[in-house]
Amino acid sequence: MQPDPVSKYPPFPQVPLPNRQWPGRTLTRAPIWCSVDLRDGNQALAQPMSVDEKIEFFEMLVRIGFKEIEVGFPSASQIEFDFTRRLIEEDRIPGDVAIQVLCQCRDELITRSLESVRGAKNVIFHLYNSTSPKQREYVFNLPKEEIVQIAVRAVAQLKRESRALVESGTRMRLEYSPESFTSTELEFALVSLHTHNDRGTGIAATELALLAGADRVEGTLFGNGERTGNLDIVTLALNLYTHGVAPGLDFGDLNAIRDVYERCTRLEVPPRQPYAGELVFTAFSGSHQDAIKKSLAHQKAGKPWDVLYIPIDPSDIGRSYRAIIRINSQSGKGGVAYVLEQEFGFQLPKLMHKEIGRIVNDIADEKGTELTSADIRNAFHREYLNRRAPVALEHFKTTERDSTVKCEARIVVDNTPHTLTGEGNGPIDAFVRALRAIELPKFDVVSYAEHSLGAGAEARAVSYIQIKMERGSAYFGAGIDTNIELASIKAIVSALNRAIRPRDEV
Repeated sequence: MQPDPVSKYPPFPQVPLPNRQWPGRTLTRAPIWCSVDLRDGNQALAQPMSVDEKIEFFEMLVRIGFKEIEVGFPSASQIEFDFTRRLIEEDRIPGDVAIQVLCQCRDELITRSLESVRGAKNVIFHLYNSTSPKQREYVFNLPKEEIVQIAVRAVAQLKRESRALVESGTRMRLEYSPESFTSTELEFALVSLHTHNDRGTGIAATELALLAGADRVEGTLFGNGERTGNLDIVTLALNLYTHGVAPGLDFGDLNAIRDVYERCTRLEVPPRQPYAGELVFTAFSGSHQDAIKKSLAHQKAGKPWDVLYIPIDPSDIGRSYRAIIRINSQSGKGGVAYVLEQEFGFQLPKLMHKEIGRIVNDIADEKGTELTSADIRNAFHREYLNRRAPVALEHFKTTERDSTVKCEARIVVDNTPHTLTGEGNGPIDAFVRALRAIELPKFDVVSYAEHSLGAGAEARAVSYIQIKMERGSAYFGAGIDTNIELASIKAIVSALNRAIRPRDEV
């Protein structure tokens, strides 16, 4: 790269617009959409689509709701010609959909293209020729006046040769494009909204042009196209949707649309592609995870969508909350708690989040990779539910008389069995008092929570208990059982085992 100053690349000339009005406008309606996937997108593929693949793709575009579809460049190859003919002869084009064909401003190509659309109900004939100074100099070696005449002669020929088609019932419209528009002098071209993404500004340029008054947009699904690609219609349409503007295109099953796109084009939608990528509803950062979890908890049915970091409700485009929170070493306590609740039903007490978050982060650090939801569940079970040492509970029952509960318990401590009894104002209090009869660290129960896992008579209960040791440290434990009383006793044993023998000693 050149050091400062950079002389190799001159800046773009400024556009004098002293009376511009678009900065104060907002978008209130969708434009007319035209998909150019089957032409502009297809020509950019290392292995272009077969006729059958193009038909499958065309039918998907119709289902999405496109009313204008550029189906190809029929004068460029026999496959393109045959595809256009099959759409017409097999009556695959709905009456309210116009097919568009691209054609250079050359006599024989115009004639061939008109042959390809014979019998179609609605046709947009898309003529183009290059207009930029360098194209005029390097490619055509012609002045402006003769460049204009190329377009004028082509349109005149099209009008003459299409007369029979129009008289037979075909609705024919003309689209003319000045190729290399951005490099063309402003006074020599009109606004065009067939934007490419060479500088990464395809969507922004199109949205600004819509604000300036444009009402028609050409682009492709997921931005496929030459070089860095075309405008991504999915992103632009869903951007409008998130501003309360109905786009007129149905992306309610975006996963299925992506599957057809990837199969027919042999391309992959990048994981960070807006709306459609695998990771776009995913947060690894702990602070983001916490914000998403909290804002989801406040989201009410029927109210405007207002979830932090998630600009669109994933269910609106056929996606789910399942992958919103994913866990790696950068994740926080809120994300781990969210996975345990959404995937497995564990509603951990708030104070427990930090504890389990630290445990899972240590595992992620050790593995050096993202953790699956199964990894997180297994870590929770291993840490809280499967502890059997040094204390193991073998039997527990209670009897109640007046306001006093008496318990009988049998436990094993470091392979030594103990039969214990105790009395208290409830099962938990009675069990804690019974444990004081043997040599175990002294503790107090400082918090208790429980909820059901599942529904029905066979639903299990899960209890979370936090204990505080004499030396001041606190530990949570968890227990599961069909009997809520027994679940709480198991939670005490879980917490006690964690206090006596921390993870690094197990």
